[in-house]
Amino acid sequence: MTETIDHASAADPAGPGAPAPAPPAERGARSLARLGVHVVGDGVDVVVAASQADAVDLVLLRATEGEPDGERRVGLLRARHGLWHAHVPDVAPGTRYGLRVHGAWDPASGQMHNPAKLLLDPYARGVEGEIAYVPEIFGHVVADARETHTGLEVRDDRDSAPFVPHGVVLAPSDPAETARRQAARPRTPWSRTVVYEAHVRGFTLLHPDVPEELRGTYAGLAHPAVVAHLRGLGVTAIELLPIHAFVTEHAIAARGLPNYWGYSTLGYLAPEPSYATAAAREAGADAVVAEVRAMVDALHEAGIEVILDVVYNHTCEGGLDGPLLSLRGLDNTGYHLHDGGSPARYADVTGTGNSLDFRRQRVVQLTLDSLRYWAGEVGVDGFRFDLAVTLGRRAGEFDPDHPFLVALASDPVLADVKLIAEPWDVGPSGWRTGQFAPPMHEWNDRFRDSVRRFWLADARALAHGQSGTPHDMRDLATRLAGSADMFHHLDRGPAASINYVTAHDGFTLADLVTYDHKHNEANLEDNRDGSDNNLSWNHGVEGRVPAGAPGSEVRPVRRRSMRNVLGTLLASAGTPMITAGDEFARTQRGNNNAYCQDSDISWVDWDLAPWQRELKETTSHLLALRREHPALRPARFAYGRGRSSDPFIDLAWFAADGGEVDGDAWHDPYRRVLQMRRSGGAALHPRSADGVAAASPSGAASSPRDLLVVINGSLNEVEVALAPSRTDGWELVWDSVWDTPGEVAEAAAAGLVEVDGGARVPLEALSIRYYLSR
Repeated sequence: MTETIDHASAADPAGPGAPAPAPPAERGARSLARLGVHVVGDGVDVVVAASQADAVDLVLLRATEGEPDGERRVGLLRARHGLWHAHVPDVAPGTRYGLRVHGAWDPASGQMHNPAKLLLDPYARGVEGEIAYVPEIFGHVVADARETHTGLEVRDDRDSAPFVPHGVVLAPSDPAETARRQAARPRTPWSRTVVYEAHVRGFTLLHPDVPEELRGTYAGLAHPAVVAHLRGLGVTAIELLPIHAFVTEHAIAARGLPNYWGYSTLGYLAPEPSYATAAAREAGADAVVAEVRAMVDALHEAGIEVILDVVYNHTCEGGLDGPLLSLRGLDNTGYHLHDGGSPARYADVTGTGNSLDFRRQRVVQLTLDSLRYWAGEVGVDGFRFDLAVTLGRRAGEFDPDHPFLVALASDPVLADVKLIAEPWDVGPSGWRTGQFAPPMHEWNDRFRDSVRRFWLADARALAHGQSGTPHDMRDLATRLAGSADMFHHLDRGPAASINYVTAHDGFTLADLVTYDHKHNEANLEDNRDGSDNNLSWNHGVEGRVPAGAPGSEVRPVRRRSMRNVLGTLLASAGTPMITAGDEFARTQRGNNNAYCQDSDISWVDWDLAPWQRELKETTSHLLALRREHPALRPARFAYGRGRSSDPFIDLAWFAADGGEVDGDAWHDPYRRVLQMRRSGGAALHPRSADGVAAASPSGAASSPRDLLVVINGSLNEVEVALAPSRTDGWELVWDSVWDTPGEVAEAAAAGLVEVDGGARVPLEALSIRYYLSR
């Protein structure tokens, strides 16, 4: 039996004005295997997990004359293992809905049930509406939504329905379309993958070639002008900052700022509706999902994979004093990690107020179901797991063989998607870079810090004559060679290391060479937020310097430093990641924590000066070299000796005099010149898709060429005797001194391009060169 109840007049014995439990449904759902609300036959099947509830109501929201939020409430039937279920007839796609959960309100024991609060189904695949930060959205009584640190003992019985997002029933996916989308995935080999991290809104909001109504949307990201930029640049995968439905946390909203990055998830199966076009939002949640799928299709057609940054480590509900929106009201102790104390307290290993507990069955199930949906029905190609250590914690300690991580690695739906870990959190022993098992790949913060330190922090110290000694070359060489110290175990090749120097979190590439200190005043935290360990160098002048202004002599040196960083990144063994806009020196004006800046601080500015277009041309050139020559992207670690397939030493290191670097030299902190010679033949993995002859830019097949990278990290010009070549010499293909790759013609005229092994060549201060064997 179903019943329509006016929520404004219903009564609950547990609290005046709160809705009473709805009468139970006449029959249960046909299957308990699928959680959420799914269209089946003449209505919907509903399955909800709420293990400690006394009753659960499905609330169907409908607009009636004079009552925009009338409710039809259906009491779900209790089943085994904490599940509640029903089949509800006469429910069509497009219906808005939520859940009301009845049970104990006892925060001291972790029980936070409150039927006055309309909860979002964590399995909702569509979401409509925005959150309003009013006292009604909190489970406990608060006087001001901006100040929630009051006692939790008194339950708030005011209805939250008008002030929170609602789930939307979606039509079933078309199996034929799902199969077509799966067949269209590019499936780029890891050895050829280049990741490009971008924000859906900020990437296209200012793009002049994208129609205004599409800017800042999923459709804008799929626009031919944007796709052409990605293809022309040479990236193979775009990694999107979170697009799961999210809301701004109340502490940020209290400052009048948004959670721009989106690391504050509300719904794990629903796309963020604000990133859809106005037309799609007006058409409804089905149209929003269709726009996401169309974006994926367009990028796949261009050969570009789509990787989602996903936040399964915590939710937007914050600490215990935060709002009651979804998981906390469904089953607080069943989803969240607690410290075991009394009164019940969260164990916060994420720094966000709460952490999900991956010892719990429903947490693991929700996460896997979410991943399967996005990979299977939406067709995305991979996931980057925010604060992934939390996902592998057995409460206190990280376990690389955690059941969730094992299930993730063995799941058949996820078998061929790319999996990337951010290998740390803020809990005990939270730094775990290199400790995840295959098939997980990992962000390599050691690479980031090593490259920044060599080219910027140490160079700054030398330029300023600061006391102390710079770091020696060992760590930089280890990163160039693929970070075998962290990724050699468990048969993980160098591609397991996601090499990056910048990301959404921290300085942009341009700001790394422009600021010694963070400038986060716009975040309204008195510049206390964001890292102080930037390893950056302003080259003598803090901040941007207009052309012709005092101090403008640092401008060309800064540009060279950016090219040095890019050149090191793209010559290193591993999987490179570039942050959107770094290819043409996007600035955030010194803000290294722009999480709350939905403004021109964060948006990509496409109005490029000539020197920015030159930097973009350089980035494209370096990526083309990497794509065309396997020696720049080895698929396996080097052994420092020849192989049966190629007797030439696979990786060798040489000093400025052309001799091999010996043991003592590696420990000399004042040696700032290094040559890395990598065999093109040895770079090929015999079982990889790269085990074929390389193609030249003209398309003709050729033998793989050896690579020589020559680095001068000193502040003065040096003369270098080039390492020996197994052919008749070397061809200079790029020099970071060049403003554009076209300057190779001038180098050729000066006789610097075609050189013999052992030839002595001048290298300008703070520069890097690529040579290929002739």
